[in-house]
Amino acid sequence: MQEAREHALAILKPSKKDLEHGLELHAQSLVIESYGFSPRAAIDGDAVKAALDAGASDLEFQDLIEEIPMTRYAVDPVEREEYLQAWDAAGVTCILQNAGEETQSIPQVLKRLARFHYATDLMRDRVFRAVTPDDIVAAKQSGRRCLYFSSNAVPLPERWMSKEEELGFIRIFFQLGIRMMHLTYNRRNMIGDGCMESANAGLSDFGRAVVTEMNRVGVIVDVAHSGWQTCLDAAKTSSKPVVVSHSGCWSLNAHRRCKSDEVIRAVADSGGYIGIACLAPFLGRSENIAAMLDHIDYIVKKFGADHVTIGTDVAYTSSRMDAEMKKLPARAKERPRWENFWLPDDPIFDPKYRDWSDKSMAWTNWPMFTVGMLQRGHSDADIQKVLGGNVLRVARAAFGSLR
Repeated sequence: MQEAREHALAILKPSKKDLEHGLELHAQSLVIESYGFSPRAAIDGDAVKAALDAGASDLEFQDLIEEIPMTRYAVDPVEREEYLQAWDAAGVTCILQNAGEETQSIPQVLKRLARFHYATDLMRDRVFRAVTPDDIVAAKQSGRRCLYFSSNAVPLPERWMSKEEELGFIRIFFQLGIRMMHLTYNRRNMIGDGCMESANAGLSDFGRAVVTEMNRVGVIVDVAHSGWQTCLDAAKTSSKPVVVSHSGCWSLNAHRRCKSDEVIRAVADSGGYIGIACLAPFLGRSENIAAMLDHIDYIVKKFGADHVTIGTDVAYTSSRMDAEMKKLPARAKERPRWENFWLPDDPIFDPKYRDWSDKSMAWTNWPMFTVGMLQRGHSDADIQKVLGGNVLRVARAAFGSLR
């Protein structure tokens, strides 16, 4: 954590006045990440190796590799201590936590959702599951942290017997705590086109019904991984704010996960926001904290401070992870997962992006994001909108539609 902090300071070079004021402002502010991940524990290498030795299948292996980092801090005192230290260093009150896997399969979404229910149930004295937007405010007031659950897809039974049956699980997963859903995840589905499709067909008729039902139930419509036309159609269809929870600006870096000015304007006009991610391939140029701040500046100057947030899409990972991973035997190369089918010319394949995120944008460096915005001349009030005010406003607008 300290190494990452020093890396950011070396780039920003803040004055003593800016550094002190920025750190104080961050500590006082309600900080809500528009999309991200709770700090991750290390795997238990011995337990995973034992499962492999006993003949665990590839699916069992993948489940263990995912589940243990998402839950071990709730039961392991050593991992718990580092987990809480990461929260304290970041000064974040709430994360819109990816608690639903990148698939519309209901059993798969339930797996990840169950893990975060379990972890927050055991950690509720320090990190709890927020049910309403007011719970996020209460977390700040009580000195606790919270997760506000999101899903990387709309859960569907995919039996295609009737529109109503397919839509029914939106409400069920809202009742289970999901407060935001991606319409698509890179690929095309029955709702619309994802951002990595060569085509740009937009929302389907069924997709419009999905948006309407999300509005009715109280789920935030997220188009972070959607194609541009899907984004535009969603913003036009929705009666509530539409968001791009974690992305970047195409005008600054032409990456297919970034959004055009037309899309950003449509999202802003809906009352929503674009969350700037801390992922090097999306940022371009310097690919560090300075580039991330460039994207924030661009949105503020062109679309207003009401329409930008920070959704890092990165996580703090336990310092013990590398040592635990070394306990596992080498495994055969795997085919790319369906939802991560990137085009061959995508910069993700550039070796310099192997780690995706520069150290200056480490998740624990949230206070440095505030210092950087202060250096760029943003007012305290605007910085607090970016840090959390905008997410809270949209969360309230969406949740208030429940009936």
